[in-house]
Amino acid sequence: MQVGILGPLEVRVGGADVALGGARLRTLLIRLAIDAGRTVPVAALVEALWPEEPGAGPRQIHALHSLVSRLRRALPVDGQVCSVAGGYRLELPPEAVDAVRFERLARAGRAALQESDAHTARSVLGEALALWRGAALADVADEPFAAADIARLDELRLAATEDRAQAELLGGAQPAVLVAELTALTTAHPRRERAQALLLRALHADGRSAEALERYAQLRSALADGLGADPSPQLRAAHLAVLRAEEPHGARHRRGNLRTALTTFVGRQEERALVARRLGASRLVTLTGPGGAGKTRLATTVAGDMAGGLSGGAWLVELAAVTDPAGVAQAALDAFGSQGTGSAAGHPIDRLVDAVSPAPTLLVLDNCEHLLDTAAAVCEELLGRCPALSVLATSREPLGITAEALVPVPPLPLAAPTASVEETRESPAVRLFAERAAAADPAFTLTAENTSAAADVCRRMDGLPLAIELAAARARSVPVEHLATMLDDRFQLLTGGSRTALPRHRTLAAVIGWSWELLTEDERRLAEALSVFPGTITPAAAERVGPSGVPVAPTLGALVDKSLLHRMAGPGVRYRMLETIREYGLRRLTASGGVGRARAAHARHFLELAETAMPDLRGPEQLRWIPALTAERENLLGALRQACSAGDDDTAVRLAAALSFFLTLQGDHAQAARLLREALAVPTTTPVTIRAPAVAAYLINTVLSGDAVEDAVELDRFRAAAGSGHPSALVIGPLLATLSGDATGGLLETEPPPGAARFGKGMFWLVRALLRGGHGDLSGARRDLTAAAGEFRALGERWGSAVSLTYLGAVQLVLGDRDGALAALLDARVPAAELGNDDHQRVWLATAYIYGGDTASARAELRTVIAGHPAAHHLALARMRLGDMDRQDGDLVAAAREYDHALHAAGGESDRQFRVKYRSCLAQLSLARGDVAGARNDLHAALAGAEATADATLLGIVAATIASLRACQGAS
Repeated sequence: MQVGILGPLEVRVGGADVALGGARLRTLLIRLAIDAGRTVPVAALVEALWPEEPGAGPRQIHALHSLVSRLRRALPVDGQVCSVAGGYRLELPPEAVDAVRFERLARAGRAALQESDAHTARSVLGEALALWRGAALADVADEPFAAADIARLDELRLAATEDRAQAELLGGAQPAVLVAELTALTTAHPRRERAQALLLRALHADGRSAEALERYAQLRSALADGLGADPSPQLRAAHLAVLRAEEPHGARHRRGNLRTALTTFVGRQEERALVARRLGASRLVTLTGPGGAGKTRLATTVAGDMAGGLSGGAWLVELAAVTDPAGVAQAALDAFGSQGTGSAAGHPIDRLVDAVSPAPTLLVLDNCEHLLDTAAAVCEELLGRCPALSVLATSREPLGITAEALVPVPPLPLAAPTASVEETRESPAVRLFAERAAAADPAFTLTAENTSAAADVCRRMDGLPLAIELAAARARSVPVEHLATMLDDRFQLLTGGSRTALPRHRTLAAVIGWSWELLTEDERRLAEALSVFPGTITPAAAERVGPSGVPVAPTLGALVDKSLLHRMAGPGVRYRMLETIREYGLRRLTASGGVGRARAAHARHFLELAETAMPDLRGPEQLRWIPALTAERENLLGALRQACSAGDDDTAVRLAAALSFFLTLQGDHAQAARLLREALAVPTTTPVTIRAPAVAAYLINTVLSGDAVEDAVELDRFRAAAGSGHPSALVIGPLLATLSGDATGGLLETEPPPGAARFGKGMFWLVRALLRGGHGDLSGARRDLTAAAGEFRALGERWGSAVSLTYLGAVQLVLGDRDGALAALLDARVPAAELGNDDHQRVWLATAYIYGGDTASARAELRTVIAGHPAAHHLALARMRLGDMDRQDGDLVAAAREYDHALHAAGGESDRQFRVKYRSCLAQLSLARGDVAGARNDLHAALAGAEATADATLLGIVAATIASLRACQGAS
């Protein structure tokens, strides 16, 4: 079966046409054909067929099933439309669809053109363009789902038309025919400068040079008046060719020395376009970035893109192996093949100028960093004496020439940790890993199970292409799931580079070491000291940690220039060191014996910052401090972990105490509890009054995360803090009593002590409300939450206000007061939004809307949470709520997908509350599918988790699900 979509839909089987009646039936087949051989999800098909009715509801799904059945009956070949998990697939090889065949032929034609094989290019491109029978996807031209594919195919058609015209021109076709075709093309698309350039060359070849020059003048004027822009390099090159009366096919004799790449080029579309634009505006562009970032590959790829329009060719000069500065000009001469008319005994620069064509030419000067002065001098001389020459250089720092345009080459983009499996799989870094891993091991495939591990490897490699490729090569011998765990020793592991590369390019350690050797002594010492920063680096922090005798401010600038530090965007001055570079510096710092001094200085600086901020965090001034502490979060937590690891009890306990409330108000209570527990486990003689805030925060975060402390000895260690007299001690007693199973003891006190500060009283009411709620006293919890919200509001403290009002809304919801719940939750969003994180409040607000039957508002709130890249636990809860709504709407496929997303978002750090809710959701899904055995298994796991927390709310959730199961079974 053959399907044609480059024009009206055409279906042919064995050479005979197959008639398909009905617009929806034709739309369904077109949508499947766009992704022939791949699964098209049900939601995508519903969206294509009924764009005016968003959402794949039961009615649309039923209608889709009917359409699929009709399509199967209409097609004379059985098994062409297959049902698969989550959607349908048109079981055809991609080449059976004319659009796919066209794209392949267009690529092959362009490749032949780049090799100056005009005959093959003309033949292949002619075959590609002959597949078009009209407008792409003509039957669905007005449908929203088709817009992107139509635009893409139309652009490819235009590019292929231009490629064929260039091939005809190079192959000596009749120029008059080309002039007619290109005139029509440029009339329809006047801003396609490549087509205009080809028309100029065709006019010149047809003996109409004066007309070509006149047309160029009109184009230049129109570009200047209409866009304020100059003609592109291609147009300028065509104009110059006409002025010089060059042969129209002369470019094929001086194409350059660029080699065909042996591997695919992944990602970098934005950088690729930026470099091309920069070269259009400046004759010297330098790509800068750390070793292994892919500067050379980007430069040669852009040069290859431009080579077809450069009659002087594109030439690569490799300087990596050149050690003598005097050899730079000779290396360039060697690249040109020592062309030129000058004497072989002349000065190399003069001979090089002679070798450069007077026509537009691009010189790629690769790996300049160790020969900067000489490379800069050669560039300046060539650019001054060769007006049609442009230079694209790569270096770890700028050449430093006037009018040099810089393009930093960053690491490949990484998917966010909360991204879906599909988004992660499509990220450039993971795509590169997957392609190179498959090249090393044909059995390797990227699956839903290993995508997260592959992304973790890429993240650990900082997105550096060389490091990713070296890691991917290990997939031949190490499962990707285990590879990330081995990367702590990355410099020993990643050593399998290309045998044909220079030694300093074969291993990760050699690549970074090469950069290190190019530093001055001061630059090396500061870079090594800064390697103790796990987060960003401010100039002030660098001054505190930098070694004595090193001028920090100018040395920071030098490290940025040499691509060992990256200047962060945003307000203020901040730098970041890539993890790979940081690990290398830390190894050197450890070997030199300086790591202890640097880490101690780092800890002192961030301990002072945390202790300065601590008093203001519990009141109206917290908004001034939260951004500053958030920006330093990685450094603060790094200092805390390092102090714990080193057994530095004073720093560990003081820093934990100072950070305790900051960690609490960030909302990830499970992580906060783990960090504080680790700090409090360090043996210490620090006074109990200093430890009390950390103890209180550890206990309350444990409760808020739904976890439990099962070690009675551990709880006993904290009893002294309850009587410390510190304001935080107010909540320690009730929390200890509850966590140790003494619910009555935890609720004995009915009032805070006289004279207690507002913050202490607010925390007391909040904690007691949580304890009452956990034991089923919802009316008492409502009273306490109202009191807590009043205290926090009077104090101007936003976290306590938001949390109290959120839980008040949740309690009102359970008590049946939906209006009161909505009012409290909407009030809670105000202080939460001021803190920059209202995701928790939005999830609960969505829950309130669900209770009231307003599913549209609920979905809107949940989609807002998901779109904002929230913390993992908030994303997991939002996905779970969406799954619940899909399940209740009868869309079990969508529900299962959302539950999977929830589990992926929660990852391995999910708390006990989440695990109970998740297994309860799976049980409900199994019940909806009629899988009673599966529901029973999930309920056993949920019940065990709920009983371990002794949380009445969780037990209620599980009890409700058990009741549903019993109803399904009809048995007790």
